[in-house]
Amino acid sequence: MQNPNPETPTPPTRGVTSRDRVALGLVVWAVILAQTLLYPGVDLLVGALGAGDRLGASTWFLAAEFLAFALAVGAWGAASDAVGRRRPFVAAGAVGGAAGYVLLALLGPTQPAFELVLLVRFLQGLATVGAFSLAMSMLADLDGGSGRNMGAAGIAIGSGTALGAPIGGQLYELGPFAPLWAAAGLLLVVGLLARLVVDRAPPGEREGLREALLQLRETPTLSIPYAFSFADRLTAGFFALVGTLYFRTQFGLSPGATGLTLALFFAPFALLQYPFGRLSDSIGRTVPIVAGSAVYGVAVLGVGAASTLLGARVGMVAVGVLGALMSPATMALVVDLAPSDRRGVAVAGFNAAGSLGFLAGVVVGGLVADELGYWAAFGFAGGTEILLAAVAIPAFLKLQANREQVFG
Repeated sequence: MQNPNPETPTPPTRGVTSRDRVALGLVVWAVILAQTLLYPGVDLLVGALGAGDRLGASTWFLAAEFLAFALAVGAWGAASDAVGRRRPFVAAGAVGGAAGYVLLALLGPTQPAFELVLLVRFLQGLATVGAFSLAMSMLADLDGGSGRNMGAAGIAIGSGTALGAPIGGQLYELGPFAPLWAAAGLLLVVGLLARLVVDRAPPGEREGLREALLQLRETPTLSIPYAFSFADRLTAGFFALVGTLYFRTQFGLSPGATGLTLALFFAPFALLQYPFGRLSDSIGRTVPIVAGSAVYGVAVLGVGAASTLLGARVGMVAVGVLGALMSPATMALVVDLAPSDRRGVAVAGFNAAGSLGFLAGVVVGGLVADELGYWAAFGFAGGTEILLAAVAIPAFLKLQANREQVFG
């Protein structure tokens, strides 16, 4: 049917919305898969790139990307605002990220100065975050329920990580640079997928980091899901580095077996995201977030306390289930609380908080493990989540009492 008014876009059909949800979910999935392919053998990778101290070098190699994520997420939003579109920037970020992975793979055999490796890694992160964050914003723009849309994002993130861990472990068996080439190929596919999606950015919305901070001041209740985003991504960063090296050294696992162990967390985290997201649409956000956070940190501590590999793997499954319960409800809460014409700004702030959390999990977790040992590092990661729950849950329940309409 032709649109009678060319100035007003024709509302998308349900089928188009569903197609876009799938395409955007695949974009998020591919970006996360590319990222996590490197985790199971990151110590081998930095060693092949010429680093000496593998724990310290692994810490800064992972941290460089997420420092770029935190710094650049607002700049990508501002660039998108300048032209009123998001799709071209998703494609540009993906292609730039692919170029960064290729450059790392080409530099590797030359044994460059590790400072150059970190610079390239930082630039790759600057590009990749554009594809990731703006694809998340485009998901938030879709109709069909915030829980459903953020559940789609959550299952993309979880399944990308779940597959990245075991596939990355097997790729390391082929050579330390094989995951870099695979990551580059995935991001090139993202650039093609972005062409299938319709831009639905609300007119006049600005999505820079400055706007995200201003929105946080105008809507201070957003600090609640932002705080949970920080803590949840902190544990993800912790497992990406410290958990990987813990399983490899404590239990003598190969990169392939390490990847399979990490997948015990990420597989239930992926498979349960979408149904838990829809559940939060039905029963509200309070129960999934409060119930999940109350025991999530304890489960993280349980992984570090386990004396056997079987016990640690059971703990990883429990952490994955609890994370799946919390994650889509937390993301949906951001969309619930933000004004309808400021959702992209709110999601950008959520992603920035998550990137800072991942950075803290990698850097602080790595430093604690290096100085005080693995048990102290697990205490830092699990204790942070428990402390957050103790501080934030009363504020969360007060928010529920004041804004019942948000919570179903």
